[in-house]
Amino acid sequence: MIRTYQYRLYPTNAQARALDFLLWQGRNVYNAALEQRIAVYQETGKGITYPQQWGHFRDLRRASPDTLGVLNATSMQQTLRRLDKAFKAFFRRLKAGETPGFPRFKGRYRFNSLEYRYGDGCKLRFDETGRALFYVQNVGEVKVKYHRPLPDDAVIKHVILKRRNRKWYVCLQLELPDPVVNEHPGPMVGIDMGVYHLLALSNDAKIENPRWLRASLANLRVAQRRLSRRQKGSHRRRKAAEQVARLHERIAHQRRDFWHKLTRHLVDTYALIALEDLTLKFMIANPHLALSTHDAGLGEFQQLLAYKAESAGTQVVTVNPAYTSQVCSGCGRVVEKALSVRVHCCPDCDLTLDRDVNAARNVWLVAVESARTGPSGVNVAGCGVRSLRSFPL
Repeated sequence: MIRTYQYRLYPTNAQARALDFLLWQGRNVYNAALEQRIAVYQETGKGITYPQQWGHFRDLRRASPDTLGVLNATSMQQTLRRLDKAFKAFFRRLKAGETPGFPRFKGRYRFNSLEYRYGDGCKLRFDETGRALFYVQNVGEVKVKYHRPLPDDAVIKHVILKRRNRKWYVCLQLELPDPVVNEHPGPMVGIDMGVYHLLALSNDAKIENPRWLRASLANLRVAQRRLSRRQKGSHRRRKAAEQVARLHERIAHQRRDFWHKLTRHLVDTYALIALEDLTLKFMIANPHLALSTHDAGLGEFQQLLAYKAESAGTQVVTVNPAYTSQVCSGCGRVVEKALSVRVHCCPDCDLTLDRDVNAARNVWLVAVESARTGPSGVNVAGCGVRSLRSFPL
């Protein structure tokens, strides 16, 4: 099992300049390697492979100890592999008939990460007082906000140094043993995802939408108007762009913190969680729903729920979303209603409830029928996401 732990770095001014210099050299390697690939193809009609490029840049690194020589050799290899992956993805999309997207040269603010193999040019250390420090070759020991300890059985395999909004982070990719799945005693629940209510549960609970982006739109409008008035290429425009980026970063942090806490509560409470099998693409394509859909971050919710459920022993299943909002969860009759109608009223069984709760109950019913799941006390450990049958009620 692979997990990534991210920690904030607090470099001194000298260390920050050294880290920026490393990024600058990494960007130079990437752009020079891309230029070499283009030139070789234009001259010979054939491509150049990663091993050939590594031999060339290895010699350049040895001949330039003050510039490319500052980069760790393994880090330079990872940069060349990154370009190689970009070309492989380009040819894959080209063969599939998709928009190919040829690899592009990286500008000064478009290259913001370096990769390392742990133990080769970087290492997590602790001083005599127990304070965490992260050593980077040619930079030194950088202070780390060690907000959560690494698991005892974790093996650090890969490291990514990242710069975002003038802040530095280190991402430690860990290899962990597969978790021991225990019996989960919780009940089952169906969940309907939306933008009016973020989530509606089959037990009548509703999670309201905080609307993080809309709450900050006034500040964003001011910052973006200020940015639009600045002259391109000027120092003041760069500062205005950084202010816009900080506002967006704050909104993203609010959204991610909310989903982390909520998904943890869900997997700790329920043994089986049934969701609609939605790609959300149709909601983004709708101009009236696009902003609210992006603001809700439902894709992030699904991603966080899946990996948390794996370790909690909760099973996550997806069902076909067809007719879940139209069918009455009480009697099964199809009650057509527009999206603006927020209350489900059945003329046959007189069931009246929130339309999202009605959809959540239908999701729960389909999951129970299709999976032939027993009562809520039965163990449903062994998390997996599987698509269930369609919804002809």
